[in-house]
Amino acid sequence: MYSGDCMATTVRLEAATEQRLDQLAQLTGRTKAFYLRQLIEAGLDDLEDAYLGAAVAEGIRLVQERTYSLDDVVSELGLDPATL
Repeated sequence: MYSGDCMATTVRLEAATEQRLDQLAQLTGRTKAFYLRQLIEAGLDDLEDAYLGAAVAEGIRLVQERTYSLDDVVSELGLDPATL
């Protein structure tokens, strides 16, 4: 059983996907909720990278996001450019 703070949510799955999830849960003795949590937690980082990264890229394209040159970063960090 999941012991953290949690909230219930609903998701609609294609019949074939739900059947695969049912079979996995039955064969392993785990719950469908366990596997759904695993999928969401493992995939959320990738989704954030993809969608939030795309939003930042669009902001850069529209000149709404500030960008920094390598020289600016090296200077700001006080690094020696010869060591890079």
